[in-house]
Amino acid sequence: MVPTFVKSIPDATLDLEWELLKRVQLADGPIPNKYRELIGLGIAAVIKCRYCMFFHTEIAKLNGATDAEIEDALHYTKSSVGWSAYISGQQTEFEQFKKEVVQISQHVRSMQQRASAA
Repeated sequence: MVPTFVKSIPDATLDLEWELLKRVQLADGPIPNKYRELIGLGIAAVIKCRYCMFFHTEIAKLNGATDAEIEDALHYTKSSVGWSAYISGQQTEFEQFKKEVVQISQHVRSMQQRASAA
């Protein structure tokens, strides 16, 4: 079955678009397909594309995503977008933000190393 949206691609670019779609959306890659689809669903929710939300939800399920995983991905997306709006609206100084995130990451790594050495 060839979906209508694929049938509508001009002949001049059909082979290229189909190959790209297969490679990016369907083929195995470093990130397992279930997780890529959950990422795709989060992006689709942010851009509010109902076609993409439906597609990525269904393909995530096809790749084994549970309802709980789908909800978690959407909640994570909501949290990320919310924090982005808040920090951007505050006009937090970016270099200071980067410095603090690196410091936090270094601290957590050192705590993890201590825990694994114990």
